[in-house]
Amino acid sequence: MTSDQIRQSFFDFFKEREHAILPSASLMPTAPNLLFTNAGMNPFVPYFLGDRKAPWKRAADTQKCIRAGGKHNDLDDVGLDTYHQTFFEMLGNWSFGDYFKEEAIEWGWDLLTKVWKFPKERLYVTVYKPGEGDPADFDAEAYAIWERILKADGLDPKERILFGGKKDNFWMMGETGPCGPCSEIHIDLTEKGDTGGKLVNADDPFCIEIWNLVFIQFNAEEDGGFRPLKNRHVDTGMGLERVAGILATTDNFSDFSRPPSNYNSDLFTPIFEKITAMSGLEYGASLPANPKKLSEAEMRDVAFRVLGDHIRTLCCSIADGILPGNEGRNYVLRRILRRAVLFGRRLNLKPGFFTQLADPLITRMEGIFPELREQQTVIRKVLASEEAAFDRTIDRGIQLLERIFEGKPSQISGEEAFELYDTYGFPLDLTEILAHERGLKVDNAGFEKAMEAQRERARAAQQKTVIRVSEGQAGGEATAFVGFEPERLSDHACTLLEVVDHGGKAFALLDSSPFYAEMGGQVGDTGTLQQDSVKVAITDTIKDESGQFLHQLGEGGEQLVPGETAQVSVDRPRRHAIQCHHSATHLLHWALRSVLGAHVRQAGSLVDPDRLRFDFSHFEALTAAQIEQIEGMVNARIQENAAVQWYEVPFDQKPEDVIAFFGEKYGDTVRVVDIGGYSRELCGGTHVQATGEIGFFKLTSESAIAAGTRRIEAVAGPAALRWAKQRFSIVEQLAQNLSARPDELLQRIDDLNQRLRSSERELKSLKGAQSSAKAGEILDQSVDKNGLQVLACKLEASNPNELKTLATKIFAKMDKGLLVVGAAIQDKATLIAMASPEAIADGFKAGDIIRELTARLDGRGGGKPDFAMGGGSRTDSIDSVLKGWLNAL
Repeated sequence: MTSDQIRQSFFDFFKEREHAILPSASLMPTAPNLLFTNAGMNPFVPYFLGDRKAPWKRAADTQKCIRAGGKHNDLDDVGLDTYHQTFFEMLGNWSFGDYFKEEAIEWGWDLLTKVWKFPKERLYVTVYKPGEGDPADFDAEAYAIWERILKADGLDPKERILFGGKKDNFWMMGETGPCGPCSEIHIDLTEKGDTGGKLVNADDPFCIEIWNLVFIQFNAEEDGGFRPLKNRHVDTGMGLERVAGILATTDNFSDFSRPPSNYNSDLFTPIFEKITAMSGLEYGASLPANPKKLSEAEMRDVAFRVLGDHIRTLCCSIADGILPGNEGRNYVLRRILRRAVLFGRRLNLKPGFFTQLADPLITRMEGIFPELREQQTVIRKVLASEEAAFDRTIDRGIQLLERIFEGKPSQISGEEAFELYDTYGFPLDLTEILAHERGLKVDNAGFEKAMEAQRERARAAQQKTVIRVSEGQAGGEATAFVGFEPERLSDHACTLLEVVDHGGKAFALLDSSPFYAEMGGQVGDTGTLQQDSVKVAITDTIKDESGQFLHQLGEGGEQLVPGETAQVSVDRPRRHAIQCHHSATHLLHWALRSVLGAHVRQAGSLVDPDRLRFDFSHFEALTAAQIEQIEGMVNARIQENAAVQWYEVPFDQKPEDVIAFFGEKYGDTVRVVDIGGYSRELCGGTHVQATGEIGFFKLTSESAIAAGTRRIEAVAGPAALRWAKQRFSIVEQLAQNLSARPDELLQRIDDLNQRLRSSERELKSLKGAQSSAKAGEILDQSVDKNGLQVLACKLEASNPNELKTLATKIFAKMDKGLLVVGAAIQDKATLIAMASPEAIADGFKAGDIIRELTARLDGRGGGKPDFAMGGGSRTDSIDSVLKGWLNAL
């Protein structure tokens, strides 16, 4: 069977058993503590937690997954063995409070043995049996089911059922959250198939876990306890690449003489064929005898596997809007790409080769993942840009490695290996191979120490999430928000529940409030709270974890009486300015996706009365034409004065084109903000009622805040009017200063620039003539040292280039010259040395001289034997340093 046939057979099998067949979710996870979607269950977490009700009782799918970075990290193993990938498809079937262990186990066995014809005598299963300190009890229910099934098929359960503790047979989402025992199915792929289960969970490539059946029946609590769940679920996962690889390697179980490999399947064949076409080399399927000492053939095959895996990871992640960058998941992708490029160089592939691998990958996988074809232009552009940038970095890394080798060390230190890894993208496994070729080892312990220090920094910055299951228990009483209705923004009657002190600030808690609490990038409302004659300013509004609105009080808050009624009013002009910017942000997001592509994802935002800030994923700076187009589209939509509508719907019934955001936790019911039918986003913020209220939109800046992330700042509504007035005022002032009408300003400024350039050319010419005359005068200070004309003196110069020009003119007039000059430039000492061939032959190298003299000036420098330059901080010592050097010759 081909991989497509295997996948379709899986869908058909579970569709017959009343499962809804679902498309893969994005590789961008919804949980903020994950780098990527790394398991089939990730998209279903809200159903397991009880945050939302699952729209299906049973489901099946194939889920795109990446395991690289974080807790689940297979990156360093990819290529060196035949069964790890950073990207893989996870086939899974799911029960949400419906069937449980019996059906899951029976169906798993039937699909493998009756439909796919896996040889029963080669299969082994595992059941949870807790060790000392492990949670829960022995999974007697799963054991009994397996015992019955195996006996019915003529197999001895005592031989076929193995036991595992928490490490192998108890699945947990994280430190807290849904969890439960699991049962795995393994296959013995040794030639004779007679290992008796000894290789199960022994990390042996000849015994592979095919399918993991997870029975979610507990919740891991913060106190370390495990509480039984009200609703039990089934979560299974089976790697498509493993199944396809087994079938391909064994020729549908007819030949077990070849080593098993996921890379033998047709999922990788088109990519390998492209590599062969570019390199002239064939994939030989060899396995490293020693991963740190690869033969030429082993290195070739490792490189094939690395490239085959990594192009899948990069293409699928970019198609889902995750681009290589400098931080978090984006940096992981950048490292994966660089690892691929480095291994590609071992095949002597030409620059740009990695981008060319996208085409066979897209053609092979677009049938199941159509977003690959839809985003193919973006994929190629991003890969080409990243690959070209790294090609420039590689050479600097290789130069560092060569410098290390030149020092003839006993080994490459852990710090050096980590610098190669972290700064230049050299994976440790490749550094070890390169070192071995020079007869060196790598200090792995030192490398791991430096890596752990980096992990600690990452852990300190990581967003932690405590996962709890909702089963109807009451939490804190959330404040009722009534601020979507304009008529309730002024003199809203409510009850002042409490005044609390936090950090020296007083906050009012109300039973209901029209004040928007800061959330989703929109700042909190301000206004007033009044009880009888006491009127207190509300200077900000925030929200606590339980959903209670905290209204920060100004002076006089101590006079308020809890338990009594109060009237609150929102600052309406300020709120309106905020709403203009919020609705304009939605229009901007729509325009960006329309012009740049669907890969654009919001990466952060700020909406306040004075401006909007919008961060988004994109791989290059916007052109002036794109900015003009985006700005024009937003203003055109404003002029249409389309209605801005919002409504609530069950999460799973939201329109397909609605945009949801990474990191946001959505409940059963969500609020959709719909502008004109073309912009639909899940949003809990406040908005104008029609786009015409925004008035005018002006994009004021566009910049990079990180690789792969851009930032736009803009103004709208009253803030845009203020911006326009300020610009008109500047134009009027310029016109006055230049005695010109506004429409004449461009020509007048152009004329002034031409005159300035002409004057600068004349000045440069005069300075050149003056410099030549000065060079002749300075040359009179030179002395003869053993047949060399030597000059060391302090000069006057306004910048390093001027000093270099003057030094060059002096040196040109010298015979067998050796020149060292210095100048105090902007509170820094700058030195330049030049040496003739005769001086170099006598042992006077410019680079050595500069290194020596700049060290005396508390600085550094260097260069070639004939020219060098450097600097230091001690400007007052230039004279004495130069004279001391000259006298010592």
